[in-house]
Amino acid sequence: MAEKTVTKRLYCAIYTRKSTSEGLDRDFTSLDNQRESAESYINSQKSEGWILLPDRYDDGGYTGANTERPALQKLIADIKEGKINCVVVYKVDRLSRSLLDFVQLLELFEKSGVVFVSVTQSFNTNNSMGRLTLNILLSFAQFEREIISERVKDKMGAARKKGKWCGGRPILGYDLDKVNHKIVINEKDAKLVREIFDLYLKERSFLSVAKILNEKGYLTKRHPTKSGDHGGIRFKNTNVHHIVKNVLYTGKVKYNGEIYKGMHEAIISEEIFNKVQEISANNRVRRDYSKTTRNTGILSRILRCKACNGIMFHTYTSKKKDRKYRYYVCLNAHKRGYDNCPTKSVNAHHIETAIIDSLRKIAADSELRKGALEDVNKHIRQEIEAHNKETKVLIEKARSLHNKIDNLKETLKAPAENKREMEQELKHLTAKYGEYDCLLTAARLKEMSLGQKILTDRELEEALIVKAPIWNTFFPQEQHKALRLMLKEVEYNGSDGKIALTLNHGGLKLLYLLLHPNLQKDLK
Repeated sequence: MAEKTVTKRLYCAIYTRKSTSEGLDRDFTSLDNQRESAESYINSQKSEGWILLPDRYDDGGYTGANTERPALQKLIADIKEGKINCVVVYKVDRLSRSLLDFVQLLELFEKSGVVFVSVTQSFNTNNSMGRLTLNILLSFAQFEREIISERVKDKMGAARKKGKWCGGRPILGYDLDKVNHKIVINEKDAKLVREIFDLYLKERSFLSVAKILNEKGYLTKRHPTKSGDHGGIRFKNTNVHHIVKNVLYTGKVKYNGEIYKGMHEAIISEEIFNKVQEISANNRVRRDYSKTTRNTGILSRILRCKACNGIMFHTYTSKKKDRKYRYYVCLNAHKRGYDNCPTKSVNAHHIETAIIDSLRKIAADSELRKGALEDVNKHIRQEIEAHNKETKVLIEKARSLHNKIDNLKETLKAPAENKREMEQELKHLTAKYGEYDCLLTAARLKEMSLGQKILTDRELEEALIVKAPIWNTFFPQEQHKALRLMLKEVEYNGSDGKIALTLNHGGLKLLYLLLHPNLQKDLK
């Protein structure tokens, strides 16, 4: 009696994509054309066990340069769930135009046992020739995309040189004329722009102008978007700076460092604009000798203002030639004025001393270290707990698969008509169990690695080197580097003078290893 040949079934999903949304409202679109061709191909392979799945995976109006596409993400999710074992497209570049993205997708297909087929290019990834052809086609698809990108850049450059508006959000004083694709003056906002230039000529300070604008209740230009409005906030000195430095207000455009006559009307005369640039340049020359860059604050990029949730930067002033007064200033107070921040500034020596003393107390007190360790190890312990849950699920799945293999082996001991099919299933399950075994080995290694990340009491005590005599021999730059390893951030509340320290878990661990070079060799 001849053995019955079992045909492996391929559950096929059709993926279609169109780069633009133009024409998607028509009865028959490019997406429909792609799907029809793919359906015909699948129907021609019915005798080989090919079955078309009813779900549609259509991305209309999405670029192939990345994988941020809803239908593609749904396709990937269904593949991971085992619903699909064949993906059919009209052309290779419908799935992706990026070689890197396509390689990653192919790796996912191969790992999941999914066949990839292109209808018009007559190949599939079941054979080596198909894979070779695929890589060649992908290389040309990426080359084509880069050529298109270069052409677009050249086109935009040519448009800029002619003074045309090339897109983006229109600046304060202008609105977008969507019909003629140009910017036109908004008289109400243009009045504010002129006032900003006049104020700067008078005040000669970006911050002073910002404070006056905020006192009058003015806000930056609001840009409505799908995700919510952007802008419409109080002025900062940087907002004023960007406005008075923008040559667009003189009716010109800037491209690659060159100035060209624009196709839009000017709001500011060249005479006023040039006067403003002259004042700004003179201010900048004085700032070349900036006191903020002469001295390194050991809390730079660590200290934050709690009230404003922003950084505090280090600076100093010289009331006497031979004496400097150092302090940290809230960036918000610097940009919007001291009236906008309760903290304003703090004496650098006082707060640096207070923080060093706090770290020394933690290093010397076992109870304080215990509380600090609970806080600093919290994230790692949560990661370990989550990993253990994942490992437990993996073990249960592996155990279930092992039981299936044992049961199938017992069944195969007795005669059966579908013995070949059962042997194939056993082979598949055994290979799957091998994958689980590898995953469990990796999980155990990760568990060991996470365990090594836990900071111990001894490590914390030794890593807080501020208590060691060598600390006082460090230069300010060296103290700053060490503090950045010890501290993630320091919050200062100017209203009540309270300080909150957040220790840096990874930095403390690194400091401990740097103090014990032999341990680094052992870990390697």
